[in-house]
Amino acid sequence: MAQAGTSNRPLSPHLQIWKWGPHMVVSILHRVTGNGLAVGGLAVLLWWLGALASGPEAYATFSEHASAWYGMVVLVGISWAFFNHMASGIRHFVLDIGAGYELGANRLWSILSPLLGVALTAAFWALLLT
Repeated sequence: MAQAGTSNRPLSPHLQIWKWGPHMVVSILHRVTGNGLAVGGLAVLLWWLGALASGPEAYATFSEHASAWYGMVVLVGISWAFFNHMASGIRHFVLDIGAGYELGANRLWSILSPLLGVALTAAFWALLLT
């Protein structure tokens, strides 16, 4: 058996070797927003459905919390996570079909993806509040 530390095999690359780029940030953000939607979005959805099924008092309680400043922060955050995850998912879909791997195109869509998520969130809330 080989002893530990005496192998001449190369080490695999890690975060200290790779130069950070927008594509890495967007990929991590895609995973974070997906998990946030699965946990936070599902919790709010189940609370809303439960309040809807439980009657006017339960729905009034939900509505009171949802329309408070902290409820609005949560709802805006969930909608941002949705739109950001959607924009990043479309980017990943294009990459999955084999397009967009050129460095310039990949960098451009990595930068535009979160900006598109913010713009869609702002447009969604502007439409909702008018």
